[in-house]
Amino acid sequence: MLMATMARAEKPDESLLPFAVNVHQTPMQTWGPGYGIYLWRGLFITAAHVAGRTWITKPKIAIEGREYPTRVAKEGSFEGTDLTVLSVEEALLPMRLRLRKNALCKEPPRPGEEVTTVVPEGTARSHVMAPSLLPAGVRRFNTVIADVAQTGNSGSGVFDAKLGCLLGIMSRKISTARLRQDTGKTEMIDIAKYFVPASEMAAFLPADLTLDQ
Repeated sequence: MLMATMARAEKPDESLLPFAVNVHQTPMQTWGPGYGIYLWRGLFITAAHVAGRTWITKPKIAIEGREYPTRVAKEGSFEGTDLTVLSVEEALLPMRLRLRKNALCKEPPRPGEEVTTVVPEGTARSHVMAPSLLPAGVRRFNTVIADVAQTGNSGSGVFDAKLGCLLGIMSRKISTARLRQDTGKTEMIDIAKYFVPASEMAAFLPADLTLDQ
């Protein structure tokens, strides 16, 4: 399994930006572009529900406004493993991307660990939350971050802020019902975001798509 090393610039968060791409369904999804992350050898990973049922949506990778047709390397599901791997003919990609190799984190996420979420438009810092802070009914989603409003949405990358390795792919928001004291009404409040961790990504990738060290 690849766990390649990446050179980091003086501003490590900004150095992660080239890995972030958009994912376009065909026709474009009504809610706007989805997100994905470049891995290596023309492979991109996103949340399965962002790509949709690929035989219908025919997803494309979009980089700086240009769309690239994809082949589906492996498709998951929102109810199962919320990941889909898309492949683009490597020779078509910008050289600055073809020369890069992403690194999957070897260590599991730790509560309090600082992370960087990455989308093409920019980066945002957050931290890993302890699952014990979640309502009992959703603790099965045990790799979560805080700062829901400020961080990237489904398909965006969650990187270890210190090591720069890919810690996971954003999957979904976690919400809970709260009673407002001023109005007496119940409303849903976003409290965390679940990401599919690197260990599940590593297990999901077919053996012939990995890159040895």
